[in-house]
Amino acid sequence: MTAETTAPATWRELLSGDRLLRYALICAGTWLNAADTLMTATIMPSVARDIGGYAWFGWTVAGFLLGSILAGATAGRLSMRAGLRRALVLGGSTYALGCLISAIAPGIVVFLAGRMMQGVGGGWIAGLGYVAVTRLFPERLWTRALGGLSGIWGVATLMSPLIGGLFAQAGFWRGAFWLFGGQSLIYVAAVALLIERDRPRGTGETTPPPLLQVTVLGGGIVAVASAGLTASTALASLLGLAGLGLMALFLRIDRNAPSALLPRSAGDPGSPLGSGLAVVFCLSAASVSYTVYGPAMFQALHGASPVVAGYVLGCEAFAWTAAALLVASSHRAGAAIRVGAVLVTASIALLAFAVPRWGLIASAACGAGQGAGFGLCWSFIASRVTAVAGEGEQALASSSVPTTQMIGTAAGAAAAGAVANLFGFGAGITPERALTGGFWLFAGFAPLAILGCLAAWRFTREAAKA
Repeated sequence: MTAETTAPATWRELLSGDRLLRYALICAGTWLNAADTLMTATIMPSVARDIGGYAWFGWTVAGFLLGSILAGATAGRLSMRAGLRRALVLGGSTYALGCLISAIAPGIVVFLAGRMMQGVGGGWIAGLGYVAVTRLFPERLWTRALGGLSGIWGVATLMSPLIGGLFAQAGFWRGAFWLFGGQSLIYVAAVALLIERDRPRGTGETTPPPLLQVTVLGGGIVAVASAGLTASTALASLLGLAGLGLMALFLRIDRNAPSALLPRSAGDPGSPLGSGLAVVFCLSAASVSYTVYGPAMFQALHGASPVVAGYVLGCEAFAWTAAALLVASSHRAGAAIRVGAVLVTASIALLAFAVPRWGLIASAACGAGQGAGFGLCWSFIASRVTAVAGEGEQALASSSVPTTQMIGTAAGAAAAGAVANLFGFGAGITPERALTGGFWLFAGFAPLAILGCLAAWRFTREAAKA
């Protein structure tokens, strides 16, 4: 092996010549997907005041993530069938169309359709960005390039609440979607200019895409979310049970499907891999209420401006990044997973008091605690889930962590919407409703977070034996 092949890759090497423009293009696509969630969360109170839809807050997150799950399940096939260039153009164009629909939406249903389309387009862009790194750069630059993409998420955490907040304060929330739609069109044009036309390679597969699993999963999440839209307690209970049943059916179908989304043991919480994914699902579902309803309650209860509300929410993402960097070189994976899970759970419990009663500083601190907990445990969960996967399932296990995170977050957002509507949020988020309902939006999910803690203990114990 020569010195040239063993020398560490440098930023100068990655950003020299044509590589600079291509890498900037990949970073631009990552930015679109990374900035979307916080930007939209920041403007949602303004959206609801303008076109209605307080009852549909949870749907805005769940719909986007369902689109992302569908995109994640098809991104690899799309790049093989259409070629990388066409696939990236399709992803950017789909995202731009979703932004257009959201920007001109006369009502919440049309807005939600736009959000789901943004999820599909953003999911394709994000997934294909990783494919692009492996196609456009030599292998020795992959780690450096992928590490840089992680930094884009940090930039998005800084900038997206400001962008959303400024548009909301100006009374022009639609402008945020016009801005992101315009950026995505520039992205599409840049793809056409900078990425060489490549011939489709064919998938090399005869198995169908996992559309049945995604459809059943989507039906389950929609059923849970719909439970909050009915005044009938019996019907709401029936919809909730139906949603849980469909999600269980999803696991059963996926376990025996030729093109699975998750490894075969994903639905078995007694297995090392299943317990690891249970941690991801439970903590993701239990914590999403903060993202969905935090900005609206900060404004209703504490008089925060949209910009301030967005940055209070953004403290969670700041802390996630900081904690992940802090433990990046740690060899105590088991301890990091357990401490992280406990910190997330404790923060959720404290948010039940901080958001409705203690004020913005306490809310920011508790949100940061939640983010730090995820940052401590996340990379270790991902690596251990991959390590304990069965023969031939390592690649699927690696992708199952972000997939399970999206499923958990979508299900949690749907359930949070149902809980919020039980306390009258559907008629508007007033200080009185936020004071009572705000407690239960967090306390109601604490038992699920505790289950995540118990799964973390089992996971670290079983993974150590494997």
